Amino acid sequence: MTPDRDYLLEARVIKKSPQTIRYRMNPRARWSDGRAIGLRDFKAQAKALSGRDRRYKIASDTGYADISEVRKGKSPGEIVVEFRRPFADWKALFSPLYPASTTRDPKAFDHAWVSALPVTAGPFRPKELDATAGTVTVERDPSWWGAPAKLDEIRFRALDSAARAGAFANHEIDLLDVGGDVGAYLRARGLPWARVRRAAGADWRHLTLNAARGPLADPAVRRAVLLALDRDLLARAALARLDAPPRTLGSRFFVAGQPGYRDRAPARDVAEARRLLGGSRPALRYLIPAGNTAYREEAELVQELLGEAGFAVELRPVPQNAMISQYVVRGDFDLVAFSWLGGPFPASWMTSVFSSDGGQNFTGAGDLQVDALLAKAGRSLDPAKSRRLLGKADARLWRLATVVPLYQRPQLVAVDARLANIGAPGLADLVYEDIGFR
Repeated sequence: MTPDRDYLLEARVIKKSPQTIRYRMNPRARWSDGRAIGLRDFKAQAKALSGRDRRYKIASDTGYADISEVRKGKSPGEIVVEFRRPFADWKALFSPLYPASTTRDPKAFDHAWVSALPVTAGPFRPKELDATAGTVTVERDPSWWGAPAKLDEIRFRALDSAARAGAFANHEIDLLDVGGDVGAYLRARGLPWARVRRAAGADWRHLTLNAARGPLADPAVRRAVLLALDRDLLARAALARLDAPPRTLGSRFFVAGQPGYRDRAPARDVAEARRLLGGSRPALRYLIPAGNTAYREEAELVQELLGEAGFAVELRPVPQNAMISQYVVRGDFDLVAFSWLGGPFPASWMTSVFSSDGGQNFTGAGDLQVDALLAKAGRSLDPAKSRRLLGKADARLWRLATVVPLYQRPQLVAVDARLANIGAPGLADLVYEDIGFR
């Protein structure tokens, strides 16, 4: 992780007790309303995400809850952030940084970005938002202080998953995020003017179990689900036709290749799963996005695997753009599969997913031992110690069987071969001003 010098010239720890960070902003950095990017934005964001004002509907207060003060530094453009207790992943904070005008008020925090892009700060600015056509168009911003953008404009289109591959093949779009869609991958790979660019990303597929109600509130039934799954088969089915290594993922905090990664998953044991169920036939509803072939095929395979152990699984299609917000967040499911994004800050990023009161813990269950281990890992400034603590939390989570990792997905992005500096970035960030046509 390095500072983006168009915005941030430097960020470093200047004191360990209490932990104090000094940020030095690029003096040229401005919001599109003309205001300098700086102290007021840091202060408003730290307050909004601290969790202390319940009017802010936040997903996570991790890290921000540990901040005791945000103040002006000794020199212009310097911001000093002091913590009441150590926070190891401090580089994860204030990225992205939002303008104070949209974070200092709970109403603006909830609604300012719903139908407009009120304030920006980058190589492009909003040109048109067409809700009917499902498009957002941005254009080169002449007030951008960095290297000028090579493209005149970029148009983003919202398309049903079933229509995306056809739109790409017909030159209606220049870039297609293939994801796990085998049909889209094969179609794009066969186009002579296109290229499929790939990288090993941090996107990992998992099965989330609702432990707050129904049969899965019983730990033994959740354990039976875990033991009934053939994770190797699921990985092969999803990845082999994408020309990707069909490997399962054995950790909730690290992806393969990261320091600290260790596979702690138990072996498949259908006989033990049947014993745990004891002759009962639990009925489970498996939520899937309507119209997504890849999701349905995976769900049908899970349905078959769990059926071998004695489960009765019903597939329940729901609108794709409403699946998380209207069903998963409200706990209206028994089983659901989607992806989490790993990265360089596993302790802070995944705390909200696995802690008892985490805003992204959709299992409806928590564990005090896991909470304590995550808290210690997040406060340890020793990376090796933090990784050991996360390993212990992961071992505990395998026993609880509320979130079951399946496999790490590759990044597959089909592009018009003339496009440069865009595709599958892996763990990097795209530099939008560098994107262009050869």
